[in-house]
Amino acid sequence: MFLVARATSHEAALGTAIVSEIHTVDRSVVVYGIRTVQDRLHDSMARQRFSSTMLGAFAAFALLLAAVGLYGVLSFLATQSTRDIGILVALGARRKNILTLVVRQGMQLTLIGIFAGLLGAVALTRVIASLLFDVTTTDAATFLAVPALLAVVAFAATVVPAWRASKVDPMVALRDE
Repeated sequence: MFLVARATSHEAALGTAIVSEIHTVDRSVVVYGIRTVQDRLHDSMARQRFSSTMLGAFAAFALLLAAVGLYGVLSFLATQSTRDIGILVALGARRKNILTLVVRQGMQLTLIGIFAGLLGAVALTRVIASLLFDVTTTDAATFLAVPALLAVVAFAATVVPAWRASKVDPMVALRDE
């Protein structure tokens, strides 16, 4: 049997008062599990909260992995094109031009990936519809915020290889070949 009481006072004092009132009627009744509705609600949502936390952690890890992967690819491409960058610098390209070139190359790769990801997300919305609560499958905020976040992370991942590529000495680059 359950008893639900509504009060504005502190719940510990209310629990003691309820137990004493029950014992005035029948001393043999055992009263246990006195908890607030908020505590019960908190416990009932534990599985969903854990799933959401794990999903968020995996999403953060995926974002970090994507940033590291993009950084690695762009570092490799910048290293592979050291000779070309050296020639551009020898012909008069400024640091700004080299930075723009490498960042543009990285952002083009990123935009291709974001576009493919958006297509995949739209295609899979029916599959994940059962996992969403109070959010539509084509939520505009999500479809705008996630690509924007990925673009910002990708831009940050392209800056270091671009900066290193812009510091290429043309004499060293051309001498190595």
